Amino acid sequence: MNPVGAEEGFLDFKVSDEVFKTWYKVFGDLKSTQHRPLVALHGGPGAPHQSILSLVDLNTKYDVPIVLYDQIGNGNSIHLKEKPKDFWSFDLFMDELDNLLVHLGISDNYDLLGHSWGGILAAHYVAHRKPEGLKRLVLSNAPASMDLWLKRMNQLLDEMPREDQEILRKHEAAGTIDSEEYHKSMHKFHSRYTCRLTTTPVELQQAGRLLMSDPTVFEAMNGTANFTENTGKLNGWSIFEHLPMFTAKTLVINSHYDQAGDETIQPFLKLIPNVEWIKFEDSSHFPMWEERERYMEAVGKFLRF
Repeated sequence: MNPVGAEEGFLDFKVSDEVFKTWYKVFGDLKSTQHRPLVALHGGPGAPHQSILSLVDLNTKYDVPIVLYDQIGNGNSIHLKEKPKDFWSFDLFMDELDNLLVHLGISDNYDLLGHSWGGILAAHYVAHRKPEGLKRLVLSNAPASMDLWLKRMNQLLDEMPREDQEILRKHEAAGTIDSEEYHKSMHKFHSRYTCRLTTTPVELQQAGRLLMSDPTVFEAMNGTANFTENTGKLNGWSIFEHLPMFTAKTLVINSHYDQAGDETIQPFLKLIPNVEWIKFEDSSHFPMWEERERYMEAVGKFLRF
């Protein structure tokens, strides 16, 4: 997927006395006077841009300029397996986003879409950086707190066959999530609640392989378990108190079979002053792939009007 006009590169990202490389790719004309550029934040943490590459449809079909990038530690950007857990933080990823916006010259007029962890990062960024140039915000398949996320994950686990429930809980309790048995049951979970397509898109498969090949960021931010208490930097994260101060028009997206179920997004809907909600009834966690055309139509309309 490489539309005419797409350009990519690396930019320097300085952290203390070190300089790292952030990879990015631009689809469309950032200088367009018709449509603001959309910067998209991938999930994971650690699932690089391939996981949301279908968003390029917003450029090819709706002329919205799109910026995709791999957060450091992920994908085409620099990998830092040697960095300790304390290195990774919200401030690090928010600084990287600011650096990208300035580099591209769009910090005074842009839209922002975050998917899953990317939605958490986007909400945290809006709350703590209060970006004046942000015009529209899309929070896609993201929770308003990690406690709500964990509660929902366990609700979904309870819907799994008893055997898979016992396998997943057993290995998380024992710290043996690298076992083949655990991965087989997690594959069943993902086929229900991550992507329900009969054939998982190759881009999404690639993103999954890349995350598993270097889980440094995922483990630092999220920990190693899926259904028990978060042991990473995200433990206890909540955005509730900041939501009434959001000023950008916001679109919240989730799906019927989503890990970000209705309960996890309700604070967004109740507390953000100018908010809309779209729910995809035939999707789980990746409606931009599962109901691709409808997703692009909904997001494209929100960004353009």
